[in-house]
Amino acid sequence: MAICIVIPAYNAAATIVPVVEEVVSLGYPVLVVDDGSIDGTADLVSASGARCIRHRSNRGKGAALRTGFGCALEEGFSGIVTIDSDGQHDPSAIPLLVASAEESKLDILIASRAIQFEEMAGLRSSWNRFGVWCMRKRTGFEITDSQSGFRYYTARLLRNVELTADGYDMEMEVLMKAWRSGYAIGSMPVAARVADGRSTSHYRPVRDTWNICMTFLKFM
Repeated sequence: MAICIVIPAYNAAATIVPVVEEVVSLGYPVLVVDDGSIDGTADLVSASGARCIRHRSNRGKGAALRTGFGCALEEGFSGIVTIDSDGQHDPSAIPLLVASAEESKLDILIASRAIQFEEMAGLRSSWNRFGVWCMRKRTGFEITDSQSGFRYYTARLLRNVELTADGYDMEMEVLMKAWRSGYAIGSMPVAARVADGRSTSHYRPVRDTWNICMTFLKFM
């Protein structure tokens, strides 16, 4: 299967180069979506050997991912792996994530940080635990991390599920719409290099957590 790695990035100049270089070294084509950065992120990406698409203004992580998905689908990739630009995820786990998803015939496979929830700050830790419990009760999916940005998606799912959210809530939107449409979703343990993200993260704990909750409740 042809796999593309999609990396959404916003003002990630301090962290993006090692992430891109490590993924490129694994032999995968890399597509970075620069979501309106003003710190030279796009130039650094291009110098690192990855392709970069730029948004003229900052539109949100979900919008960046949707742009990346659209491009990868147009170019005929059969699977897409998303990984964050801040260096918290372990790119060396990408081949295992892809192989496990294909072997289990999953349309979404989440690299779960569940064993590290204790290391996360209060609100994030609480929401991750609560989100997993709600997801299991509502959908029956035995996933252990509903918010990890390190994921595998099949092209067939992304072609057939319409995504509209622009922010972090898009990653919940795709799970709920995939469930509604009967796609197979799973998770596997993959330890993050930094469980709680980095100081460069643009996640807004209150507002983004609220939007994610509302997205989940909309599908109840």
